Amino acid sequence: MIPTRMCLLALVSLMPFAALAEVDQGPKNAPQFTPVFANQTRAPDIGGDIRLATEIVASGLSRPWGVEVLPGGEYLVTERPGGLKIVRADGSTSQVAGAPEVFAERQGGLLDVALSDDFEATGRIFLTYSKPAGRGRAATAAATAVLERNPDRLSGFRDIYVQPEPLNSGHHFGSRIVLDGQTAYVTIGDRGRADARVQDLGSSNGKVLRITLDGGVPTDNPFRGQAGALGEVWSFGHRNPQGAAINPRTGDLWTLEHGPAGGDELNLIQKGANYGWPVVSYGVNYNGSPVGSGEASASGIVEPRYYWDPVIAPGGFAFYQGDLFDWDGDVLAASLNPGGLVRLRLQGDRVTGEARYLEDLGRVRDVEIDRDGSVLLLLDAGNGALVRVTPG
Repeated sequence: MIPTRMCLLALVSLMPFAALAEVDQGPKNAPQFTPVFANQTRAPDIGGDIRLATEIVASGLSRPWGVEVLPGGEYLVTERPGGLKIVRADGSTSQVAGAPEVFAERQGGLLDVALSDDFEATGRIFLTYSKPAGRGRAATAAATAVLERNPDRLSGFRDIYVQPEPLNSGHHFGSRIVLDGQTAYVTIGDRGRADARVQDLGSSNGKVLRITLDGGVPTDNPFRGQAGALGEVWSFGHRNPQGAAINPRTGDLWTLEHGPAGGDELNLIQKGANYGWPVVSYGVNYNGSPVGSGEASASGIVEPRYYWDPVIAPGGFAFYQGDLFDWDGDVLAASLNPGGLVRLRLQGDRVTGEARYLEDLGRVRDVEIDRDGSVLLLLDAGNGALVRVTPG
C-alpha cells in the first residue's frame, strides 16, 4: 500500500570530475558489442551530491500510463485498464466519462495523453489506446476529444488513426503521441510478433507515424505516394518505442525504445530513416540467441544516440525545463526495471553523462515537468501513484 503522503531523500556520493566512473549497471547481456562513438553507452556517472525529495500527489491509480499538466494546478492521467482521471492538487481524483473501450490485456489499454496547443480555449486532447478489433485482435489507435468539466467528461470523441492491420497480440503497442504544430507523431511497437513486417513500409508496426491533427497524411511525409508504402510512416525499424518527446531547444523528435535483453535505445528521429529492428540490435534475444544478423550495426541503419545493456526498460521521458534543478536540457527518463528516474546530460546530440535516482520507487512509467519545475513521475502499479520530485 502506498501512503497518501511520503518523503524520501536520495543522496548520491560526489566524485571529482576527472575521476568520474561510468554508471554502475551490472554485467552486459551482449558483451560482444562495442559502441561506435564515445559515450554511446555507459556514460560517466553525473549523479553527484544531489538530494531529491518525493511527495505522493495522488495514490490509488490503476496502472497509470500517461500524465499531462492541466491549467490551474490539476493533472490528467490515463490508466491502462481504461480509466481517465482528473487529479487535483489536494490528491483527490475524479473519473472522466466517455473514455474509449480498450483492449486491456497484457500491455494493452488506455495509453498516452496530450493536450492541444489551444487546450485552454478548446479543451481538445489527444489519446492513444489499444483498440479491440474482435477475435482477440487489437490495433494501436489515436483519437481526439474535448475535455469538458463539471461534470468531467469527453465529448466529440473520434479516432483519427487506427492501425490497418490489427493483430492477435497483447504486446508492444507503443505508444506515445507528440504534437508538433499541425501534426502529431504516434509511436507504434512491433506487437511482439516476428511477422510484424517492421522493415516493410506497407505495415504500421514498428514505426513512428506522422499525421495531421485530423488524421490525414502531411504532404511532406517521406513515403507519401510511394507504391506499397503507408504515407503516414515517418521512420521505421523500431521495436517498442514507449517514450517520445520534442527537444525544445532544437525542435527535433527523440524516442526511447525497449530493446530485447539489452539494447534499449535513445534515438534522434530522422525523416525516412531506418533504426534497424529486427535486423540489428545492441541486445540479444531473451534466450541468448542473436537478433537478426547477429550484428549491432549495419550500413544504412541509424545508430542510437545512446543504448543500455542491461536494460532500464524505458517508459516516457521529458526534456527538463525549469528552475528547480540545474538540469536544463537534460533527458529525464522513466525506468520500469530496475525502476526510478534516469537522467542523461546532452551536448548537442551526444550523451555526456548519466545518473540514476530513486530506484526504490519501483516501476516508473512516465515523466512530466510541472509548471513550477518540479518533476512528476507515474508509478506503474495496481495501486499506483503520481509523485512529485523536488530538490531535497
